[in-house]
Amino acid sequence: MEIIYGTGNKHKVEDMSRVFKEYNVKANLEKLSDIGFNQDIIEDGETFEANSEIKARAIEKYCKEKGITGRIIITDDAGLCINYLNGEPGVYSARYAGDHAPQIEQINKVLNKMKDAEDRSCKFVCVLTAIIPETGEKIVARGECLGSIAKEHGKLCGLTYSPIFVPEGCSKPMSEMDPEEYVAVHNHRDKAMKKLIEEFQKRNIM
Repeated sequence: MEIIYGTGNKHKVEDMSRVFKEYNVKANLEKLSDIGFNQDIIEDGETFEANSEIKARAIEKYCKEKGITGRIIITDDAGLCINYLNGEPGVYSARYAGDHAPQIEQINKVLNKMKDAEDRSCKFVCVLTAIIPETGEKIVARGECLGSIAKEHGKLCGLTYSPIFVPEGCSKPMSEMDPEEYVAVHNHRDKAMKKLIEEFQKRNIM
């Protein structure tokens, strides 16, 4: 399979390659830079599903204009949803404290809003959208990683909210985990990718 993964993040590409390998799927993955795509995409949807499709359709349009054919386009949108905050920060996870705000400001905004919260349950969500070439068929897959918000942040590093996200069944935030532990619990994207591959298999796309 030839796939364009709508990201410039090599770690996301590595994660997808790992899941494909687990399923014995042979796929050639291209990043956006590999096809010369450098446009700003306005993600103004109200859901992860909407934003993921906005990205996918923008890349699909670009490919048609450039004569790039035969590739499955896959995009994602992801974020943190906190029950006490009615699903916030949700689709605004990357800019909850403002565009390009430092990690600590994003984290502190969450902790300040939750200082009196008894219910600290939350989840990381990832939605993948795949556009099949020629037909334009859309396939959507969603993965979730359940957890809770810590009362104090751990080591600042990695994913924006990993210093305050304690995965279900664990006693420390993701940022305090060693790489093996982290991969095992930071799995909302993995779950979405596995569902997407299963949908490909059902449709004999691969």
